Amino acid sequence: MTTETGAAAAAGTANTHSSVTTYYGETLKESADLQTNACCTAARPAPQIAKAISNIHPDVIKKYYGCGFCVPDEVEGMTILDLGCGAGRDVYIASQLVGENGRVIGVDMTAEQLKVAKETQAYHADKFGYDNVEFHEGLIEKLDDIPSLKDGSVDIIISNCVINLCPDKEAVLKSCHRLLKPGGELYFSDVYASRRVPQELREDEVLWGECLSGALYWNDFQNLSKQCGFKDPRLVEDAPITIENKKVQEKIEEMGHKNLEFYSATYRLFQLDCLEPHCEDYGQAVIYKGTIPRFESGWSLDDHHFMEKGKVFPVCGNTYNMLKETRFEKHFDFVGDWSTHYGIFDGCGTSMPFKSSIDGVSTKGGGGGGGCC
Repeated sequence: MTTETGAAAAAGTANTHSSVTTYYGETLKESADLQTNACCTAARPAPQIAKAISNIHPDVIKKYYGCGFCVPDEVEGMTILDLGCGAGRDVYIASQLVGENGRVIGVDMTAEQLKVAKETQAYHADKFGYDNVEFHEGLIEKLDDIPSLKDGSVDIIISNCVINLCPDKEAVLKSCHRLLKPGGELYFSDVYASRRVPQELREDEVLWGECLSGALYWNDFQNLSKQCGFKDPRLVEDAPITIENKKVQEKIEEMGHKNLEFYSATYRLFQLDCLEPHCEDYGQAVIYKGTIPRFESGWSLDDHHFMEKGKVFPVCGNTYNMLKETRFEKHFDFVGDWSTHYGIFDGCGTSMPFKSSIDGVSTKGGGGGGGCC
């Protein structure tokens, strides 16, 4: 890269940050000001999430711009980092779920949003009976600039429709991998595209601010995740995004991109060096004990692993390790070892993962996985 090219790239990144900060700090006053439904949560929250939301200050709720409910299961006592926390809605949800012995850290680059989060911190401490949250102003591409964030110090990282707003997504994912403890996970909701978003759309400030132009092509996202150390990204839930704004839709179509589709999706990415690039078969299985709270009958790891209580469930080596080498181990019995390899695990494919792309029906609202998106 030449000096001129590098300077131009840096200037473009700075302009993007400035545009997003202005959009979310000044242009948008509340959720109703959004021009599309990309940064909206349509699904009904799970009961425990709904209860947590009911305890949150109205000023925080009013300035929520996410696309899901991105707090996974089994988080009591955990340390959670929320990237792009905004006014703090998900921080204060997580605060209640991790409990007094847990910790939640919020990071956002928009001072106006963080002001609301901090001004209501005492309110929430009084409401919950403890104060286990902290907020930092900064770029999620530059988490190194926050001294209190140490390598291997976080159990779970969450993010709600924010990573798509970042010009340097690789830096975000690399930092997540570095900050997570072994066996920890990045669990987040975001917007993805059916193909690479054309440059002319990427340069539209409103479409970027509305979480559309910055959306990653789903296969680029999966490849980038693997390059950053997350070897087997798992899709939890997805739903098609209908823009529901005639002017915005017409703009996209007038530019010749009528067939460009967007999806809201929740992924979980485990920090496990033992994972393989593909799902390999070692003849292993797991048996769910039915002990994860609220999921006594069965629990979902992702969109194609729903495990009923007491039933032997064949799994690939990666799924085996995602359960064996994480906080979920105590909830399963494990069958088999690594002595014999039987080839690729049946059904390990590379086509577009979003089931909603086939029939337009959302997969959101299943059993387990935090009731996300």
